[in-house]
Amino acid sequence: MTHIWMISLGIILLLFLVYTIVPTVIIRVSGSGITQKNKRNNGIVLTFDDGPNPEYTTRLLDLLKKYEIKGSFFVVGSKVRNNPDIIKRMHDEGHTIGIHHYDHVSSWILSPFRLRKQLNMTEKAIMDCTHEKVTFYRPPWGHFNIFTPMISKKYRVIMWSAIFGDWKVETCKNDLLNQLRTTSTESSIILLHDCGETLGADKAAPHYMIEVLEVYLEETIKKGTKFITLKDL
Repeated sequence: MTHIWMISLGIILLLFLVYTIVPTVIIRVSGSGITQKNKRNNGIVLTFDDGPNPEYTTRLLDLLKKYEIKGSFFVVGSKVRNNPDIIKRMHDEGHTIGIHHYDHVSSWILSPFRLRKQLNMTEKAIMDCTHEKVTFYRPPWGHFNIFTPMISKKYRVIMWSAIFGDWKVETCKNDLLNQLRTTSTESSIILLHDCGETLGADKAAPHYMIEVLEVYLEETIKKGTKFITLKDL
């Protein structure tokens, strides 16, 4: 009985790997069907995940407006429904809005049906606010399953070239500014987070991220660096 149980467990583990981790590694290493950097090298793309958040996203939009920078936001559909005015403001101020699932849930635990539903529900939530077609998609945590390429083929899948752990307060306070300074080039797609309510994140982290981002923007703009949105790629 124990031997049969071990074989069954091995089969389940193998199926899980084939469904989740293997396609994620293949897609991300090969770059097949995804965008991970700005190949035109014509400016830094600032992207923000996990919002909108009524406190921090509005502060972030104020900051971007101050420096006349357009960002790209991958939003959670359920939060869009709760904060439609923020999405309308994003759109009105020229920012790009993409899909980050309706719930902040990994594709690794989604069936093909549930993955499609997550995308469709988020797209509808965004379009109800913007009345504009949704083009871009970034899966939470950068996780793919074996069906993601087929189900998400109508979107342009965006990853990143730089990620900093800014969902932690300690990282924002101690390391984020130096990481931004040293890793940013005009081919970068930078990933930051405007909401700290997801698994493993510190709720107050976006407060410190925004403070650091302002210092970075002021320094970088003085050097003549351009910032663009995903629509400019």
